[in-house]
Amino acid sequence: MQYRRLGRSGLRISTLSLGSWVTYHNQVDTGAAVEMMAAAFDAGVNFFDNAEVYAGGQSEVVMGAALKKLAWPRLNYVVSTKFFWGLDREGDAVNRRDTLNRKYLMQAIDGSLRRFGLEHVDLIYCHRPDPHTPVEETARAMSDIITQGKALYWGTSEWSAADIRAAWDAADRHGWHKPVMEQPQYHLFHRQRVEQEYARLYEDTGLGLTTWSPLASGLLTGKYRSGVPEGSRGALENMAFLRDGLTNPAKNAAVAQLEPIAAELGGTLAQLAIAWVAKNPRVSSVITGASRTDQLQANLGALALLDKLTPEVLARIDAITQPLAD
Repeated sequence: MQYRRLGRSGLRISTLSLGSWVTYHNQVDTGAAVEMMAAAFDAGVNFFDNAEVYAGGQSEVVMGAALKKLAWPRLNYVVSTKFFWGLDREGDAVNRRDTLNRKYLMQAIDGSLRRFGLEHVDLIYCHRPDPHTPVEETARAMSDIITQGKALYWGTSEWSAADIRAAWDAADRHGWHKPVMEQPQYHLFHRQRVEQEYARLYEDTGLGLTTWSPLASGLLTGKYRSGVPEGSRGALENMAFLRDGLTNPAKNAAVAQLEPIAAELGGTLAQLAIAWVAKNPRVSSVITGASRTDQLQANLGALALLDKLTPEVLARIDAITQPLAD
């Protein structure tokens, strides 16, 4: 395993990490989580990603129960969670959903810690921007959570460069803990934000990236070239919003053109796609997902392709995918 610093922080996280979105609680119970997290850890993975909203809080419960059974030294692993959507979607709980106000954030961290069974989490993210809360209020609350020892670093997820800069400037101005990382979607068909919009932030603020969806929700595995297979992510009812993208004819045709390149390098389509994301030096960690241990092991095999992604190979990949990227 390779390890990279999280932005300009001193924290080193594994180049490939394991996330829980979609899978934990829905497809993966505590026993399966223990098996996969142990396999990932044995391969050198030290970063495990989560969020309050995943499976209505149950993803944190499953991961927390797995961590208790695994009993690793706390210094040996990094755990994250994310806040924005909240868990109470009923009634008049207007300060507990779709917000980043101070009241919600200061209580959300306590709920996550209870579900995890941990005294602190390592990374906390603002899961989406909140246009209705002043960025200074959000930045101060996130900084205060760190000051209280409930988290170690904070960042954002799917924020614009302008909003990230505003939060960083507010924290810098007041001497608060600054945002260290951003968690954007990044894959062969989704590039603009990472490669262009954030370009100034890497040098100006030292922004680190923990990217999600390297396989474009499975599109880059090639499994959707003939429709939506039974048991796939696209077949899940709560993932129906992904189907049009997964069955896009032009993108699936491009995926077919990538297959010979992957074979030449001695890997699979999925491994090629993950390695391509990891090849970007701005990426601190690529968050992968898996519902089975063999799937996890296959994803980790992407590391073997990193050195094979020469400028010439990357140019061939770009020629196929870049015209279809947003």
